[in-house]
Formats: sequence, structure tokens, C-alpha cells
Amino acid sequence: MAESVFRAFGAEKMNYELLGMGDSHLHWHLFPRRTGDIENCGNHGKGPVWWYPMEKMYADDNRPSEIQLAEMKQRLAAELDRLLPDKTSD
Repeated sequence: MAESVFRAFGAEKMNYELLGMGDSHLHWHLFPRRTGDIENCGNHGKGPVWWYPMEKMYADDNRPSEIQLAEMKQRLAAELDRLLPDKTSD
């Protein structure tokens, strides 16, 4: 999965975060990272994604449009198809 995210979004590196929930399940967050992705926040633009201000992270102008979101989903689906075994041959 992470390799697909890495390829689909042109990451320079990947950050992984494993979190647990109160109902005994674990889940992963994958953060494809690129130089400048947190602007000049944090340590002169270097650091974890949560150093980027929440008001900027969740601002409407920082969200992909419906068209951009569809393109992102299509790129990720294509990478997943490329890396996962063909389920139809079973």
C-alpha cells in the first residue's frame, strides 16, 4: 500500500504513523512527503506534518477540487492495480 501511495503522489519519502483506538484496533496513516510541503513551518520547512498549522491544513483553499480528487483516486487505483496480484486469475 505505501509503495502505491509513494508512486501515485510523487513522494520523496514516506512517513508512517500507527495509531490505536479504544476498541482494540490499529490503523496506519501514510504521509507522502515532498520538500516544501509544510512551507517554512516547523524547523525551516522540515519536520512532521503536524507542525503545519491546522488552520492552513484544513483551509478550503488547501483542499483538492472534485476533479483533482478524482484524478488522485485514479492515480492511486492505477498504482494499486500495478502492485497487487491479479485477483481474477484465482
